[in-house]
Amino acid sequence: MSVLVETSVGDLVIDLYTKEAPRTCMNFLKLCKIKYYNYTAFHRIERGFIAQAGDPSGGGQSIYGVLGGEPFFPAEIHPKLKHKRGTVSMAVTGEGPGVSGSQFFITLADDLDYLDGRYTIVGQVAEGLDVLEMINSALCDDKYRPLRDILIRHTIILDDPYPDPPGLEAPQSPLPSEERLAEIAMEAGTDLEQVSESESARREREARAQALTLEMIGDLPFAEVKPPENILFVCKLNPVTRDDDLETIFTRFGKILSCQVVRDSVSGDSLGYAFIEFDQKEACEEAYFKMDNVLIDDRRIHVDFSQSVTLQESSAGYQTRSP
Repeated sequence: MSVLVETSVGDLVIDLYTKEAPRTCMNFLKLCKIKYYNYTAFHRIERGFIAQAGDPSGGGQSIYGVLGGEPFFPAEIHPKLKHKRGTVSMAVTGEGPGVSGSQFFITLADDLDYLDGRYTIVGQVAEGLDVLEMINSALCDDKYRPLRDILIRHTIILDDPYPDPPGLEAPQSPLPSEERLAEIAMEAGTDLEQVSESESARREREARAQALTLEMIGDLPFAEVKPPENILFVCKLNPVTRDDDLETIFTRFGKILSCQVVRDSVSGDSLGYAFIEFDQKEACEEAYFKMDNVLIDDRRIHVDFSQSVTLQESSAGYQTRSP
């Protein structure tokens, strides 16, 4: 059971401990499903310790609270789970001892056993340890707030064993609200009402200049980069499903330029998701509407439009990050 978390510095794949912490994993998965974490920032990063995120509103309530129930619930401490680099745990809220909501943290180092038994361990980063190191290297102020926001742009559930609770509605990759965009544009501690138009313009010019710098050194393919409109993300795949199997199935919608099942860089095992690049945007849209929840190799797949700009490559295909 896994979740793909797309951040502004790269992608993380988190494997969840659904047997050891079932209620907490369900909470995390369903918050990801309703895009609760989209466009939220890692608001606290302590180098060599933790990166904390998951609180878009200030309250940080659980999925149960979002749906009208209790906003927080008791921790699920499992004695066999230990904190190490890349461990994902639920932060304790101020509502009482051992109480979880939406906030979580990712550990940035080993030898953190003093956290064991105090926080619910929900999962482990399986792919993207290089991205985790970039988060660890972020410059922060004296309150551990990054000087430049590192955002969770999108979350995609790769496998969900839990039925949806009553009242849950999953949106299709919503855009951030104006309020959220305003928060992202400001540095920590800035009063939004005191920000002048000239300051906003300065920030916009600075962001464009940084994008152009990244373009020149090759970290961005082009400065005005946007998510592709002709690349489909496919997840919940059976591990036996191969690239050519998917290409054969999806080619009826149009010409396919590239079809790749993403695999572990060491073992070569399928990670259960793939990217399919169509020649035409219209073919990609038709496949999106017709292939969601279709049965392939005894698994009902999920399809979505790719939100990652790192996947825009030439006809040579995709390059995935190595942990």
